Amino acid sequence: MNLLTLKDYEWAMGIALKEAELAAKKNEVPIGACVLAPDGKVLSSASNFKEAPNDPTGHAEILAIKEASKLLSSWRLLDCTLVVTLEPCVMCMGALWQSRIKKLVFGAYDSKGGAISLGYELHKDKRFNHNFSVIGGIRHYECSKILSNFFKQRRSNYNFKKI
Repeated sequence: MNLLTLKDYEWAMGIALKEAELAAKKNEVPIGACVLAPDGKVLSSASNFKEAPNDPTGHAEILAIKEASKLLSSWRLLDCTLVVTLEPCVMCMGALWQSRIKKLVFGAYDSKGGAISLGYELHKDKRFNHNFSVIGGIRHYECSKILSNFFKQRRSNYNFKKI
Protein backbone atom coordinates (compact mmCIF):
# COMPACT_ATOMS: atom_id res chain seq x y z
CA MET A 1 0.00 0.00 0.00
CA ASN A 2 1.30 3.44 -0.93
CA LEU A 3 0.58 5.98 1.81
CA LEU A 4 2.95 8.70 0.70
CA THR A 5 1.80 12.29 1.14
CA LEU A 6 2.15 15.49 -0.83
CA LYS A 7 4.97 16.46 1.51
CA ASP A 8 6.79 13.23 0.62
CA TYR A 9 6.41 14.00 -3.09
CA GLU A 10 7.71 17.54 -2.62
CA TRP A 11 10.73 16.15 -0.76
CA ALA A 12 11.38 13.55 -3.48
CA MET A 13 11.06 16.23 -6.15
CA GLY A 14 14.03 17.89 -4.45
CA ILE A 15 16.07 14.77 -5.21
CA ALA A 16 14.88 14.82 -8.82
CA LEU A 17 15.80 18.52 -9.07
CA LYS A 18 19.34 17.75 -7.83
CA GLU A 19 19.60 15.15 -10.59
CA ALA A 20 18.38 17.75 -13.10
CA GLU A 21 21.11 20.13 -11.92
CA LEU A 22 23.70 17.39 -12.45
CA ALA A 23 22.41 16.86 -15.98
CA ALA A 24 22.70 20.58 -16.76
CA LYS A 25 26.33 20.56 -15.59
CA LYS A 26 26.98 17.75 -18.11
CA ASN A 27 25.27 19.78 -20.86
CA GLU A 28 22.31 17.38 -20.86
CA VAL A 29 18.72 18.60 -20.80
CA PRO A 30 18.12 19.12 -17.05
CA ILE A 31 15.57 16.46 -16.19
CA GLY A 32 15.86 14.31 -13.10
CA ALA A 33 13.89 11.41 -11.70
CA CYS A 34 13.76 9.05 -8.75
CA VAL A 35 11.86 5.90 -7.87
CA LEU A 36 10.39 5.60 -4.40
CA ALA A 37 9.59 2.36 -2.59
CA PRO A 38 6.12 2.11 -1.02
CA ASP A 39 7.57 3.35 2.29
CA GLY A 40 9.09 6.42 0.61
CA LYS A 41 12.67 5.15 0.57
CA VAL A 42 14.57 6.25 -2.55
CA LEU A 43 15.39 3.17 -4.59
CA SER A 44 17.11 4.98 -7.44
CA SER A 45 17.69 8.37 -8.99
CA ALA A 46 18.93 9.44 -12.39
CA SER A 47 19.31 12.38 -14.73
CA ASN A 48 19.00 12.62 -18.49
CA PHE A 49 21.96 11.07 -20.27
CA LYS A 50 21.23 11.24 -23.99
CA GLU A 51 23.76 13.61 -25.50
CA ALA A 52 27.11 12.12 -24.50
CA PRO A 53 26.26 8.47 -25.34
CA ASN A 54 24.00 9.44 -28.29
CA ASP A 55 21.24 7.36 -26.71
CA PRO A 56 17.67 8.41 -27.53
CA THR A 57 16.40 6.25 -24.65
CA GLY A 58 18.64 7.96 -22.09
CA HIS A 59 15.74 9.73 -20.36
CA ALA A 60 15.93 10.16 -16.60
CA GLU A 61 12.74 8.13 -16.12
CA ILE A 62 14.06 5.13 -18.08
CA LEU A 63 17.40 5.18 -16.27
CA ALA A 64 15.78 5.45 -12.83
CA ILE A 65 13.38 2.59 -13.64
CA LYS A 66 16.25 0.39 -14.85
CA GLU A 67 18.28 1.07 -11.72
CA ALA A 68 15.34 0.37 -9.38
CA SER A 69 14.54 -2.85 -11.27
CA LYS A 70 18.13 -4.05 -10.86
CA LEU A 71 18.07 -3.22 -7.16
CA LEU A 72 14.80 -5.12 -6.63
CA SER A 73 15.79 -7.92 -9.05
CA SER A 74 12.43 -7.48 -10.73
CA TRP A 75 11.09 -5.54 -13.68
CA ARG A 76 7.83 -5.12 -11.76
CA LEU A 77 7.97 -1.97 -9.65
CA LEU A 78 4.68 -2.75 -7.92
CA ASP A 79 3.59 -0.12 -5.40
CA CYS A 80 6.52 2.15 -6.36
CA THR A 81 6.28 5.82 -7.34
CA LEU A 82 8.28 7.59 -10.03
CA VAL A 83 8.99 11.28 -9.38
CA VAL A 84 10.28 13.32 -12.32
CA THR A 85 10.86 17.02 -12.95
CA LEU A 86 9.12 17.11 -16.36
CA GLU A 87 5.95 15.46 -17.63
CA PRO A 88 7.03 12.21 -19.32
CA CYS A 89 7.00 11.66 -23.06
CA VAL A 90 5.10 8.80 -24.68
CA MET A 91 8.16 6.50 -24.54
CA CYS A 92 8.57 7.06 -20.81
CA MET A 93 4.85 6.62 -20.16
CA GLY A 94 5.15 3.28 -21.92
CA ALA A 95 8.06 2.35 -19.66
CA LEU A 96 6.01 3.31 -16.60
CA TRP A 97 3.20 1.08 -17.82
CA GLN A 98 5.59 -1.78 -18.58
CA SER A 99 7.25 -1.51 -15.16
CA ARG A 100 3.87 -1.67 -13.38
CA ILE A 101 4.64 1.51 -11.45
CA LYS A 102 1.82 2.51 -9.11
CA LYS A 103 2.09 6.29 -9.32
CA LEU A 104 3.72 9.01 -11.40
CA VAL A 105 4.48 12.38 -9.84
CA PHE A 106 5.87 15.11 -12.09
CA GLY A 107 6.79 18.76 -11.79
CA ALA A 108 6.53 20.83 -14.95
CA TYR A 109 3.94 20.24 -17.65
CA ASP A 110 5.27 19.82 -21.20
CA SER A 111 2.79 21.03 -23.83
CA LYS A 112 5.18 20.16 -26.69
CA GLY A 113 6.29 16.67 -25.69
CA GLY A 114 4.44 15.51 -22.61
CA ALA A 115 2.27 12.46 -23.24
CA ILE A 116 -0.60 13.61 -21.04
CA SER A 117 -0.61 17.19 -22.33
CA LEU A 118 -0.69 15.80 -25.88
CA GLY A 119 -3.66 13.58 -25.01
CA TYR A 120 -1.89 10.22 -24.71
CA GLU A 121 -3.31 9.20 -21.35
CA LEU A 122 -1.77 5.71 -21.31
CA HIS A 123 -1.92 5.66 -17.51
CA LYS A 124 -5.70 5.35 -17.48
CA ASP A 125 -6.41 3.53 -20.74
CA LYS A 126 -8.61 0.60 -19.69
CA ARG A 127 -7.53 -1.41 -22.74
CA PHE A 128 -4.15 -1.98 -21.06
CA ASN A 129 -3.56 -4.56 -18.37
CA HIS A 130 -2.16 -1.99 -15.94
CA ASN A 131 -3.13 1.56 -14.96
CA PHE A 132 -1.44 3.99 -12.62
CA SER A 133 -2.28 7.30 -11.00
CA VAL A 134 -0.70 10.64 -11.86
CA ILE A 135 -0.08 13.84 -9.92
CA GLY A 136 1.29 16.79 -11.89
CA GLY A 137 2.56 20.23 -10.97
CA ILE A 138 4.62 19.36 -7.88
CA ARG A 139 7.17 22.17 -7.44
CA HIS A 140 6.20 23.23 -10.96
CA TYR A 141 7.93 26.62 -10.82
CA GLU A 142 11.33 25.20 -9.83
CA CYS A 143 11.11 22.40 -12.38
CA SER A 144 10.14 24.83 -15.16
CA LYS A 145 12.78 27.35 -14.16
CA ILE A 146 15.72 24.97 -14.41
CA LEU A 147 14.63 24.02 -17.93
CA SER A 148 13.99 27.58 -19.12
CA ASN A 149 17.33 28.77 -17.70
CA PHE A 150 19.16 25.92 -19.41
CA PHE A 151 17.66 26.66 -22.83
CA LYS A 152 18.06 30.42 -22.38
CA GLN A 153 21.77 29.86 -21.70
CA ARG A 154 22.13 27.60 -24.74
CA ARG A 155 20.42 30.13 -27.01
CA SER A 156 22.69 32.90 -25.75
CA ASN A 157 25.71 30.84 -26.82
CA TYR A 158 24.59 30.54 -30.45
CA ASN A 159 26.41 32.70 -32.95
CA PHE A 160 23.82 34.09 -35.31
CA LYS A 161 25.21 35.49 -38.54
CA LYS A 162 23.69 38.62 -39.95
CA ILE A 163 22.54 38.28 -43.51
